[in-house]
Amino acid sequence: MKIRVIPTIITAIISAVLLIGGWYMYRNFAAVQPLEHIVQSVPGVEKAKPVIDRDSVTMELTLNNEANIRSIYDQIVREGASVIGSKQLRLDIQGAKDDSSLNDVWASVLFDVAQAMETRKYTEIPAAMKQIETQYKGVQAVSEMDDVNVYITLKNGADTKYVVLPRTPDKLGVWPNA
Repeated sequence: MKIRVIPTIITAIISAVLLIGGWYMYRNFAAVQPLEHIVQSVPGVEKAKPVIDRDSVTMELTLNNEANIRSIYDQIVREGASVIGSKQLRLDIQGAKDDSSLNDVWASVLFDVAQAMETRKYTEIPAAMKQIETQYKGVQAVSEMDDVNVYITLKNGADTKYVVLPRTPDKLGVWPNA
């Protein structure tokens, strides 16, 4: 039996297009879009773009100044559980603009926070936030914690910096959003 080359190649190309297209449509309509709608309905979120990987879901967020990142994280986990499943949820918070004064404030207390995280003495983090408020006039510093992350919000007038630190930091790594 002789195999005809042209029909075989055409069949392989059509099969590949159908498989890849079907996978893309499933991923987009069954995972990405529902999660995007869930996150955009959360108070404080201006824009959201989910990036779904094999073992993690990264939410690229743009937040307004009144956002509470701990409640945003909780609501995403609760309402997006069917899409997220057992994957790890990460928040990548994009700032509306880069405010160097809040970056300098964060840098001044980063060592204290990193030491508290490394030694698991989380009660030292609110003390570091109080230090920020006394050292920098007009800056509000709030820290919150749950069983997964430590959430830090720095506000100076209309400028806001959000930081999410995992409670179990990766070994030999740095915080990607600090």
